Amino acid sequence: MTVNSIGEYTATPRDVQANFNGMQLLYLYWEEHLMYCSALAFLVAPGMPFAEFLEQVLKPAIQAHPDSAKIDFSQALWQLNDQPFTPDYAASLEANGIDHKSMLRLNNPGLNGIQGSCS
Repeated sequence: MTVNSIGEYTATPRDVQANFNGMQLLYLYWEEHLMYCSALAFLVAPGMPFAEFLEQVLKPAIQAHPDSAKIDFSQALWQLNDQPFTPDYAASLEANGIDHKSMLRLNNPGLNGIQGSCS
């Protein structure tokens, strides 16, 4: 099937960071916990410390999951934009290299879904 070009596409994306009033989007996927069918999206301040993000944003967002109380963040395996990542819990999201529309992946060894359903 042939394709005919209609010309140059000139639309400006509306989800650029400048449109978020100093905030940024952060996506987080909790591996092997399919109660959440996709990554969670959070609106966060770039200057927020990573530890504060965990305590004030992530933990409340996932508290309904039966495995959430079992998470040991000191043993968590992280990826940032598909690369291994070791967060500095005292540093800001920005200082950790977490920018607008970054994807964090969280993996907890030994937590494999509700009652081990993903093992």
